[in-house]
Amino acid sequence: MKLRQGVALTTTEYGAVLLDERSGTYWQLNECGAVVVNALAEGRGREAAVERLLAEFDVGRAEAEADVEELTRQLVEAEIVSP
Repeated sequence: MKLRQGVALTTTEYGAVLLDERSGTYWQLNECGAVVVNALAEGRGREAAVERLLAEFDVGRAEAEADVEELTRQLVEAEIVSP
């Protein structure tokens, strides 16, 4: 997975913001969402995003996997990332 061309990622104090320059739509992400999107922006897969969540936050594997799956599903539907 990777960010679609024309999507800007900016880190903020509270996480990150994604801006779809094509439509003007933006997504505000919390810290966990920012970790996931940064992993995807680097060209890493879902498993790498899960591992980063496990390393950075007090969360179990099942919850991390579910969170990554849900966020990536939403981003694919919004055409922010390409599978």
